[in-house]
Amino acid sequence: MIYDALIVGFGPVGAAMANLLARCGLRVGVVEAEAHIYDKPRAITFDHEVMRIFQFCGLAQRILPFTAPRGGTHFLGVDGGVIRRLDPLPPPYPLSWPPTSSFVQPELERELRGGAARHAAVDVMLRHQALAFTQDKRNDGAVSLTVRDLAQGTQRMLRARWLLGCDGANSFVRRTLNVGVEDLGFDEWWMVVDTRIVRPVELPPQGVQYCWPSRPSTYVPGPGTLRRWEIKLLPGEDPAAFGRHDNVLRQIARFADPTCFEIWRSAVYRFHALIAQQWRQGRVFLLGDACHQTPPFLGQGLCAGIRDAANLAWKLAMVMRDGASPALLDSYAQERKPHFRSVVETAKALGLVIGELDPVAAHKRDEALRAQLARGEVETIRQRLIPNLDSGVIDCDATARGAGVLFVQPGVRRITSAGIAGEPQLLEDMLHFRFLIATCGEHAQAWLTAESLALWRRVSGERIVIRSPGQQCRLPGAVPGDVLVVEETATLFADWMSRMGCAAVVVRPDRYVFGMAAGAEQLNRLLAAVGGHVFGTNPL
Repeated sequence: MIYDALIVGFGPVGAAMANLLARCGLRVGVVEAEAHIYDKPRAITFDHEVMRIFQFCGLAQRILPFTAPRGGTHFLGVDGGVIRRLDPLPPPYPLSWPPTSSFVQPELERELRGGAARHAAVDVMLRHQALAFTQDKRNDGAVSLTVRDLAQGTQRMLRARWLLGCDGANSFVRRTLNVGVEDLGFDEWWMVVDTRIVRPVELPPQGVQYCWPSRPSTYVPGPGTLRRWEIKLLPGEDPAAFGRHDNVLRQIARFADPTCFEIWRSAVYRFHALIAQQWRQGRVFLLGDACHQTPPFLGQGLCAGIRDAANLAWKLAMVMRDGASPALLDSYAQERKPHFRSVVETAKALGLVIGELDPVAAHKRDEALRAQLARGEVETIRQRLIPNLDSGVIDCDATARGAGVLFVQPGVRRITSAGIAGEPQLLEDMLHFRFLIATCGEHAQAWLTAESLALWRRVSGERIVIRSPGQQCRLPGAVPGDVLVVEETATLFADWMSRMGCAAVVVRPDRYVFGMAAGAEQLNRLLAAVGGHVFGTNPL
């Protein structure tokens, strides 16, 4: 048997990728050396885009109980006063999920793995170690992966059309490819301490960045009783000595009574900013920590890897399922690399604000930031720090608006010939992981030419009209799978379309906007451009 894709590594990124590919109809094998999920938290924050990707996996509601909305972050200066705030976006949320949430990683991984295992198209091979792989450039172009069954002590060979390295910072796949790593200029020692509250204790309701030259530190409230501190080592301090249990308690005592907590995990890390020089060689791709690492100050480490999975999954599916050009896969690194670099630069900038060790420089920093805060300049919505796409599979017309932004997700109810039917649900729960045309009314759908409709069927695209209650409309040329719904989230979609100045929006499967149209000529040009990206210059 030849798998469509073999995934090395069954952490959050590998498990998310297995779910996405299986839901796209591909046959997937997963190789993981460990027998069990690591039972302690590591990542602790994800954003609403990642939760929507988990929704694509059909797992959002299962994951939700292990999350908690983040209440923003306060930056405290030398005198203990607030010098900067990162405030959360208030509802209604544009993606229908809290913009930033904390989570418990072992529980998240359990749900992601369970979701993958429930797919008949996914073979999970735990306690299997990847030993070597080769790419056959003749014959069928498959990748051959040699694995060792650690329980039986035997070896065998697996074959797949594509090999995906989701195996973490010490990636076997990256090392085998001999891919160089670029240092993005951040290298600091920090201790991470995860605790569980065992006795009543008073703690801040929001995250706190203690921007103190004497000992920069971070506090992150997690779901339930989980609370995290990240504490910077000062120059000359020994990481091994700093991580001793007695010092862990001493550091926690700076913020609260340590007897109120059970230490769940403590570890001393070097926070890095790194990026692989190549994310693809032939039929082998790198994802997640296997190809990039970021300092944690923006909470985007896991998010970056899950975005990798969503970006690559739909492109692999279209190549395997819909006959898309293999050149479509080149856009993976083209899109994700600059996006990740931008995130790293923002995280580094936050890290420099937090981690300043010079008392004189820290006082000057506090004065400048406090003045900005007084002028209302730093009431920052955190998600504005996450960039849009600016290249790749998007409308590159110089006059285009909205290309590369995230598409909104309203709550909706389906409309049938008998009227509004069913309970309200989130839009993505009635759609698939495919291209989408969304309009506020049927008039924009009528702009589509026969050629455009034929191309849309070829990309397995979906169409949806989202209308307000009381409007009468139909979907011209509708085929099974086209959807007509009524918006239930106030006027989130209608207001967003109005702000964007468009009547129709073309959306990628990962819900980045491909382009927007205010008229028929624009809309049909957009669909031709989609065909060019997916199939080449002559798609029909």
